[in-house]
Amino acid sequence: MEDQTPPFQTRPHSQNFAPPPSPSSSSSSSEARQWRPVAQRNLRNQWSKLKLLRQDWCSASNAGRSHATEIVNSYLSQKYMDGMEFGVLSDMPNIRKKASYKLLKQQELNRGRLLKSYKDMVGVLTDMVRICKSMRCYSIGTSNSPLAQFSFCSEDGSDSGDCGGIPVFRFCSIASFEELALEITQMFISELNVKRLLVVEFLSIYDEKVAEAMALQWSDELYEGEFGDLATLNLYSAETHQLNLPSLSNCKSSTSNIQSKRQQDSNVLQIYITTWLADVNIDKCRIEEIFGIAGEEMHVDFLETPA
Repeated sequence: MEDQTPPFQTRPHSQNFAPPPSPSSSSSSSEARQWRPVAQRNLRNQWSKLKLLRQDWCSASNAGRSHATEIVNSYLSQKYMDGMEFGVLSDMPNIRKKASYKLLKQQELNRGRLLKSYKDMVGVLTDMVRICKSMRCYSIGTSNSPLAQFSFCSEDGSDSGDCGGIPVFRFCSIASFEELALEITQMFISELNVKRLLVVEFLSIYDEKVAEAMALQWSDELYEGEFGDLATLNLYSAETHQLNLPSLSNCKSSTSNIQSKRQQDSNVLQIYITTWLADVNIDKCRIEEIFGIAGEEMHVDFLETPA
């Protein structure tokens, strides 16, 4: 499976904004005065939503890590049950079998919870993509109308929705705000793909002495409609029916085939948990920088408040 082009191209961190282009002749000062307040209000709303979605992602990710940890603990307890010392409980009939069955049920319960957390993360990112596409402000109605009207959907193919590329507040054009939002969104999309690989692993492990379960593969749809959601994120191609391989930021995956293992060493599982916790593809400092840039332009504090 070949690694596909990322859905969004982002600006290098060190690159500064270029001076905004001059308004086109069709974007008169009168039009700009009418357009700018509506565009400003929309941008503030969209970036406020983006901040809330970032928080929703963190909540879903933390819940997923908790459920994954419970799956690992239940699995390892089953795996090493035979070597455990039960003390005064040793004489109770079938104590090991009953304990293993109880742990299996806990593992199955947390499988469902982990899958729900993963689905929530996918939902957050589809909303992020929608927000990235909702920052423009288009004129509607006739040009000779006494009152200007605007929409966030284009009715005229000649209207770019950015009033000729003029600054919305002080320096940044609509395109600049879009680019910053896309950079954030792409980090989370790349991280989601790594977490999906871990989800497949966590859902597939089981102790063969206790029960026989169906191991998932990377190419399996994890929930109904998942591939449609991933196509929105450019992580799945409906034409080739292939998923993008997970990789680290700015690196192509060298793996052409991913095979899940039903039995895993405790050290490997601990690395999986640690990798989930690390958010390896999310540059938190850069995200704070981006929200700082946007907030300074809009005179809004988008930065995270310390707990």
